Parts: sequence; structure tokens; C-alpha cells
Amino acid sequence: MKTHRYATRVQWTAANEDGTTSYGAYSRNHAIGAAGKPAILASSDPAFRGDGSRYNPEELLVASLSSCHMLWYLHLCSVNGITVVDYRDDASGAMEENGGGGQFVEVELRPVVKILQASQRVAALALHNAAHRSCFIARSVNFPVKVAARIA
Repeated sequence: MKTHRYATRVQWTAANEDGTTSYGAYSRNHAIGAAGKPAILASSDPAFRGDGSRYNPEELLVASLSSCHMLWYLHLCSVNGITVVDYRDDASGAMEENGGGGQFVEVELRPVVKILQASQRVAALALHNAAHRSCFIARSVNFPVKVAARIA
């Protein structure tokens, strides 16, 4: 078995000298990065006192699932002779709060794909199932990830 390791850094600094003296006193803004890559400006969801102009962890989880599915799908299309020329996914996720905590209960991917060969439409749609079964991120989560794909 081959193991891959991934390293990131999350950096937060108190915007003032008060730090975390109270729940309402501290900023949720932080930066996420990895060696040699630009930072992603992040915060918590505005529902949890965050900055809505920054990405939140929940959005990044949905984006990770969407991106992983797309990368597997493009790979499978390329090795199966299907030429994809456009791919868009307006993915969404649902998280439920339960007494101070919460968890995702589902994510839905809605990829819309444009291919060159209309005769390969059925095969192109079927490859979404294979991509979903192969996606590392989808295989790692404990909630359903639905795929509602269509060919444009």
C-alpha cells in the first residue's frame, strides 16, 4: 500500500490584544496555506460569527468533493476516448446543527458536462458513477454524496 501525506498550515492571530477573552471578542478570520502556494483567506460561516467574504470550512469541504469528482471524471473520460470541453458543477451541501455541534448530512454534486461526441452521451454519463466510486474524498466521508449529472 502506498501512503500519500498532505501538509497544510492554518494561521490565526488575534486582531487585538484581547484574543479569546470571550466568545464574541475574537475574529474568526484566518489563512490556510501550503508550501509554495498562495493563501486561502478563510473564516467561519457568518452564522457562527464569521466573515462572509471569506471561504469557510464547510464550503471548502463541498468544493473538495466537487473537485475530486471532476478530476476523476476527466481522467476516466480521457482514458475512455470521450472528449470533455467544458465542466461545471454547482455543488451544495447540507449541515445540521445538533446541540452545539453539527455534521454534514449530505452533499449533492450537479455536474454539467459538454462533450464533443454526442454519440458518447450515455457512456459519458455512466462515467460519473465510476468517478464517484473512485473519488478519494467521497470515499472518506461518512455522509451521502449524491451525483445528479447531465450532459449539456
